[in-house]
Amino acid sequence: MTRRLDLAMLLLLTFSTGMVDAIGYLGFDKVFTGNMTGNVVILGMGLAGADGVPVLRPALALVFFMVGAALSGRILGDIGENWHHRTTLTFSGVAVGCAALSIYVAVVPDPEIGLAGTIFTSALSALMGAQAAAARRMKIADVTTVVVTSTIVGLAADSSLVGGDNVRRIRRALAVVLILIGALAGAATLMLNQWIGIALVAVMIAAAAVIGHVGEKKRRTRAEAAAETVTA
Repeated sequence: MTRRLDLAMLLLLTFSTGMVDAIGYLGFDKVFTGNMTGNVVILGMGLAGADGVPVLRPALALVFFMVGAALSGRILGDIGENWHHRTTLTFSGVAVGCAALSIYVAVVPDPEIGLAGTIFTSALSALMGAQAAAARRMKIADVTTVVVTSTIVGLAADSSLVGGDNVRRIRRALAVVLILIGALAGAATLMLNQWIGIALVAVMIAAAAVIGHVGEKKRRTRAEAAAETVTA
């Protein structure tokens, strides 16, 4: 039951990443803040001199994503794959950071332009790096929250059409669909105001942190009760 809950939360975070990347790419000069594969490609094209393709922001996004992932790894330490109070701390920190960025975007004039936009994309990349590292530590197969390329490969290569068992087809399909719908939702929020999408992402990450924490407390309570029953 606990692992199913973890899977549901990571799928929620996959949806939020779709929103984040749509907001970054469409609203902040073609920068992915969650999908670093996309940033590497954009950076390569920019370095080659392609017209209208940025270099600085994708490069900084890569650096800050790794910084966020490293800090998250340091905080989490060797906690194993089960939810831990450090997991709650990490996701809560990401949620608070996203909430702060939504306020930043709301109050700063033209937040997508110049230094203001670079600060936003770099900070959001750091937060997404921290989230991705925490999700990775949970070891839910085929759900990384930030990319679905390997998930799509698994969905096709293990399909029953080619003789595979595709035992994880539902989660794989959900991950792909959710990041797609998330991107659609993120693009839609840009029609209203840039801060709205980031605020919604903050709410979703906070919800995941709360649900995960409560679920882990219940699991621990059941385990303690079962241990007492055995020893009684």
